[in-house]
Amino acid sequence: MLMGRGLTYTLLKAQTKGPLPTDYTFIGAGFLPTVKLPFGGGTMDMVSIVVAGVASVLIILSELKNINTKKKYGFPVNPMWQTVVKEAVILAIVWFFFYKLSRYNGIPFVLVIMGVLVAAYHFITSKTVAGRQIYALGGNAKAAKLSGINTEKVFFWVYTNMGILCAVAGIVLSARNASATPKAGDQFEMDAIASCYIGGAATTGGVGTIIGAVVGAFIMGILNNGMSLYGWSTDIQKIVKGAVLLGAVTVDLLSKRKKG
Repeated sequence: MLMGRGLTYTLLKAQTKGPLPTDYTFIGAGFLPTVKLPFGGGTMDMVSIVVAGVASVLIILSELKNINTKKKYGFPVNPMWQTVVKEAVILAIVWFFFYKLSRYNGIPFVLVIMGVLVAAYHFITSKTVAGRQIYALGGNAKAAKLSGINTEKVFFWVYTNMGILCAVAGIVLSARNASATPKAGDQFEMDAIASCYIGGAATTGGVGTIIGAVVGAFIMGILNNGMSLYGWSTDIQKIVKGAVLLGAVTVDLLSKRKKG
């Protein structure tokens, strides 16, 4: 990684290219078409409200399907009151989020990109054979190979997917900044690692979900924005993020030790 980064700096001479075309910057800074209606002394985007309603229905149906699946195979089911409270909290967050978007400029295009990626990779990791193989490989590579999984092939396409997602992230970042520089995204890998650990990924592998990683990314984003708004220096920000990452790894290791 360091060699690749150094070669990038050398070949591109650390130049900044911009401004970029408007059609390109729309990817990172554009919004979907809106349908504004008067509301509370301002306006509200009905597209955001409709999307919130659809998301709420999908969340409830997903939870009901999960409960029925557990009952079908004799797995323990959480008490109804716990399920109701959990769903109420999730729906409250969803509606608050989309309400704020509706009062602003509507749904950003980058949110659509993220939604498509999260849905696609959540389906792959939870509903397909390839996803199960990834978890098996992460949990115990030797056992996965002995069970008949082509671990080299799985490694190859997982890293290929990582490269594709890095490319998408680079496109979104350059579009949002309206310029491109080889030094953009420096140290982002630490934020990505911390997001995964905060979202429930295990240091030993084989544990974690796409949704958890996204939640961890939101937490890291809020942390970064908060420290920037407070005017903390980059040195202090690195210390705080390093402490958060260390804390997440420590909690994971301690919880595994207790279970052991």
